[in-house]
Amino acid sequence: MQKRVISLAVIFITPLVFCSTATWAQRQMEALGRGVVAVRAAGKQVFISWRLLGTEPVGTAFNVYRKSGTKAPVLLNTAPLTTVTCFIDSLGDASLATSWLVKPVVNGKEAMAGSGEFALPASAPVQQYLSIPLQPPAASTIMDQSYTYSANDASVGDVDGDGEYEVILKWEPSNARNPPQPGFTGSQILDAYTLKGKLLWRIDLGKNIRAGAAYTQFMVYDLDGDGRAELVCKTADGTIDGTGKIIGDSTKDWRTYTANDPTYGKVVNGPEYLTVFDGRTGAALATSPFIPNRYPLNGWGGIGGNGGNDNNGGRADRYTAGIAYLDGVHPSVVFVRGWYGRSVLAAWDFRNGKLTSRWVFDSKDAGNPYSGMGNHSLSVADVDGDGKDEICIGAMTVDDDGKGLFTTGLRHGDALHMTCMDPDRPGMEVFGIHESEEKTLALQTPGVAMFDAKTGKILWSMAPGVDVGRGVAADIDPTHAGFENWGGPGGLRDVQGKTISEKTPSSTNFVVWWDGDLTRELLDKNRIDKWDWQQETTNNLLTAEGCTANNGTKATPCLSADLFGDWREEVIWRTTDNKELRIYTTAIPTAYRFYTLMHDPQYRLAIAWQNVSYNQPPHPGFYLGAGMKQQPVPNITIPKK
Repeated sequence: MQKRVISLAVIFITPLVFCSTATWAQRQMEALGRGVVAVRAAGKQVFISWRLLGTEPVGTAFNVYRKSGTKAPVLLNTAPLTTVTCFIDSLGDASLATSWLVKPVVNGKEAMAGSGEFALPASAPVQQYLSIPLQPPAASTIMDQSYTYSANDASVGDVDGDGEYEVILKWEPSNARNPPQPGFTGSQILDAYTLKGKLLWRIDLGKNIRAGAAYTQFMVYDLDGDGRAELVCKTADGTIDGTGKIIGDSTKDWRTYTANDPTYGKVVNGPEYLTVFDGRTGAALATSPFIPNRYPLNGWGGIGGNGGNDNNGGRADRYTAGIAYLDGVHPSVVFVRGWYGRSVLAAWDFRNGKLTSRWVFDSKDAGNPYSGMGNHSLSVADVDGDGKDEICIGAMTVDDDGKGLFTTGLRHGDALHMTCMDPDRPGMEVFGIHESEEKTLALQTPGVAMFDAKTGKILWSMAPGVDVGRGVAADIDPTHAGFENWGGPGGLRDVQGKTISEKTPSSTNFVVWWDGDLTRELLDKNRIDKWDWQQETTNNLLTAEGCTANNGTKATPCLSADLFGDWREEVIWRTTDNKELRIYTTAIPTAYRFYTLMHDPQYRLAIAWQNVSYNQPPHPGFYLGAGMKQQPVPNITIPKK
């Protein structure tokens, strides 16, 4: 089999030929600290890593100091570190509390500004995770049925402006449901925790917001540029904010109580709101009527999914959401209603304490070419190179001005990946899998396809008429240029859709950068595995004992993201008893040095939308994989506080 062979090389800052964009206005991003983290990896060995910030000069170097007990700090490196953002040290006396201080060195001069420190307590255990103790909501009953809570999807934002992230966690009741299912659910609850485990606030969305993966999509981002992140989500009468204040009319109960009614336990009447909450206190800052409303209930069917329709909220109550830089500088929030037929995207701005509608895109009816093209997820990127973001909701994309950019006709799907996958062609690609079932089977839509993210041109497709439920795209084989992809028939394929192995990785869920090379690892359940491209098998790198995944067979973590340390990604899992979040971080050295991925705008937006519906892994706005030429210098600015 012919292969496009590439070589593995150390990354240097050199001109990038493809997957780059012109220089536009700088995007307003969050101010991050050094993000130093240290874990006792084995015996007395300690692994330390830290961020290279997107606003720092290319030549920034670092010094690493160790301070044990009351002893004076000791410089550990013989010369400033210029090619890595990680270091391995050895504990002199494990019985002493020990901290590591990382200082930047610019033009040969060491600075305290921009330094960061991390401390391990005396007799710190050998473990690769940070622990966040949780306060689970109390078990309760509804309609004589008891339910409990499990920690579910999470997001992060710097809610207090200290340069480090806090975790926003969604609690899922055990009676959560999908929109077609009748029945009552417990309240959907959102918590904010510091990395030390302090509960900052709790928001109860109340009885008029149904619990389930399709319902509550929560966006965490600094929308107004004040240096502190806000939370935005759908609310209703009776929502209780983080200070105890009630939104709307607390006396209203809009749920259906009629037995044997297909809307039993659902909320298909009553007002719907969109609320911005203060990330530090949980206080409601601004509330507006949700756009669009749910009516008509039978107006959301079409040629997506199985091609059916309903009048019971099964299709009307399907949501995704994201953050997008629609003006190229400031972030806006976009909420999407409808996947299978009619899809409505509503963009909002939060400025100076006011929540205002920016634009609304509405595919309106089943005959519209933009209908039936929605997905269980979305992705946001500047696909046309004008410096402003577009929103791809699956098989169609909406431009930054709220007008349709293109529709592919590929219809609804369950998985979506958008980034620069092929370093040998300009621009980005979108890989996805698509449904063909029941009434839509006759359309013979490809079950697997890749298209140009700018134009919607289908680059290749396969499996017509096959209903493909899972699919992943990532660089997992360095002997083939660009990303591999798998899911559906065809085994493991290269970026051009050609089969390179009849065998496939053991999972088709998430991927993560974990070890020291540039290929990506497999993240599934409570495991991180690596594809062995030579033996065509999967090898385990990490099993998070005592932890479990979320969302059934989707088996997703609470969150995976570059939360601190070097450019590799952390993974947040919940413990099986729901009393703790554990943030796992790698302890494997790497010879590669990149700016923190959280200062890559597309990657940062992917962390914001990761929690929506069928969670998908994040991708940056450039090709990150074997044979890459460079990481572009982030074109960002940090607002002054």
